[in-house]
Amino acid sequence: MSADLTIILPEILLAVFAMLGLIGAVYTSKDELASPLLWATSAVFLAVAAWIGLTGEGTNVAFGGMFVDDGFSRFAKVTILVSAAAVLLMSEGYMSQRGLLRFEYPMLVALAAVGMMTMVSAGDLMALYMGLELQSLALYVVASLRRDSVKSTEAGLKYFVLGALSSGLLLYGASLVYGYAGTTLFSGIVQVAEEGVSLGLLFGLVFLMAGFAFKVSAVPFHMWTPDVYEGSPTPVTAFFATAPKVAAMALFARVMHDAFGGAIADWQQVMALLSVLSMFLGAFAAIGQTNIKRLMAFSSIAHMGYALMGLAAGTVLGVEAMLVYMAIYVTMNVGTFAFILMMEKDGQPVVEITSLKMYSKREPGKAFAMLVLLFSLAGVPPLLGFFGKLYVLRAAYEGGLVWLAIAGVIASVIGAYYYLRIVYYMYFGETQDEGLNGGRSPILWAMLMGSAGVMVFGIINMFGVDGAAAAAALTLVN
Repeated sequence: MSADLTIILPEILLAVFAMLGLIGAVYTSKDELASPLLWATSAVFLAVAAWIGLTGEGTNVAFGGMFVDDGFSRFAKVTILVSAAAVLLMSEGYMSQRGLLRFEYPMLVALAAVGMMTMVSAGDLMALYMGLELQSLALYVVASLRRDSVKSTEAGLKYFVLGALSSGLLLYGASLVYGYAGTTLFSGIVQVAEEGVSLGLLFGLVFLMAGFAFKVSAVPFHMWTPDVYEGSPTPVTAFFATAPKVAAMALFARVMHDAFGGAIADWQQVMALLSVLSMFLGAFAAIGQTNIKRLMAFSSIAHMGYALMGLAAGTVLGVEAMLVYMAIYVTMNVGTFAFILMMEKDGQPVVEITSLKMYSKREPGKAFAMLVLLFSLAGVPPLLGFFGKLYVLRAAYEGGLVWLAIAGVIASVIGAYYYLRIVYYMYFGETQDEGLNGGRSPILWAMLMGSAGVMVFGIINMFGVDGAAAAAALTLVN
C-alpha cells in the first residue's frame, strides 16, 4: 500500500494543496487570499512538473493496475502542469481588474489538474472515469465564473449539459466493454481484444471513442466549443485550449493502445474519419468568424484533427507525432491567448478581429510576435508549427493512410486563410483613428515573446521535446 501511495504522491500533494487552500480561504478574508493563492498554485504546478520530469523513471503500477506511472504519462503530466501554470500567471491581471479573481479559481484549476493527471495515468475504466469527471466538474464551474454575464452562464450550462451527455456515452461504452471483456482493467481488455473483437465490444469501443471525441472537441462532437470559448472569461478560454486538450488526447492514446492495441484495424478508420472531419470543419467554419475567441475555437477543432491523424496511424511514430504536436500546439496557444488578453480599449477587453487594423504601427513588437505565432499555427515553414504538422503527416503516410495525409495538406492550406487574414489586418488594414490602447502587462508580454521565440528557435533541436516524446511513445506502444 505504501508503495502505491508513493507512485501517486504528486497527485496526492496537489489534491491536499487544493483542499488546504480552500480551507485557508474559508477562515480568512477570502478574496484577499486569491492573488497569493494563484501565484502559489502556479509555483506548485511548476515544482510538481519538475519533480515528475526529473525523478520519474521506468514503469510503475499502483492499485493492481488501476494507475500507471510510465514515460508516456509523465510527458503528458509535465505538459499539462506547465501549460496550466502559464495560463494561471497570464490570468492574474485580467481577473483582478474585472473582479473575477476569487480564491476558488486557482483551487478549481488545481483540482482539474489532479483529474487530468489521473486521466493520463489511468489503467482501468473506473480510474479513467474518476479522473475525467474530476476535471470536467471543475471546468464546468470555471466556464461560468463571470456570474453577472449571460454569455458566461450560458457557456457553463451548455458545457455542463453536453458534458453530461458525453459522460453518459462514455459510461455506456465502458459498461459494454466490461460486459464483453469481463474486466475493467486495460491489461485484461487488451487480451480479450487480441483474440477477436466481438460486436458488443466493438459497440463499447465506439461509444468510448465518442465520449473522448467530445473531450477533445472533435467533429461531430464539437458543438460546445465555439460558445464555451466565446462565453468564458478569456483566461479560462486559454485554459480550455491548452491543458485539458493534452489530457484528453493522452487519454485517447492510452485507451486505444493499452486496452485496444490488438484491434487497431477496428478503430483506425473511425479515428481517421474523426480526424478528417475535424480538420475540414475547423478550416471552413473559422473563415467567417469575426470574434477572435470563436476563431480560436474552430482553430482548436482543426488542430485536434491533426493530432488525431497521428493517433490514426496506430504506430509508435503516430503517438510520438501526436505528443510533439500537442506540445507545440499548447505553446502556440499560450502565446496567442497572451496577445488576446492584451487586446484592450479604454480598459475593456476587445475580441473583434477588425480592431487589429494597422496594429503594427502602434505596437510593432507585439504585432510581429503575433505574426510569428499565426504563421506557426498555419504551418508555414520554417517555423515550429510546420514541423509539428510534418510529424503527423509523416506518421499518417508511413501508417498507410496516404489519403488522410493528402487531406491534411489540403485542410492546412484552407486553414491558412483565416490566420493570414489577421496578419493582413495588422499590417495592411485601413488605419483606425482609435485603435486598441491597453494591455501593458509584463507577464503577458513575456508569454507572447517567449512563445514566438520558441516557434523560431525551437526548429534547431525542439528543446529535446521530440526525443522525450519518442521515449514516451515507446513506453505506450510496445
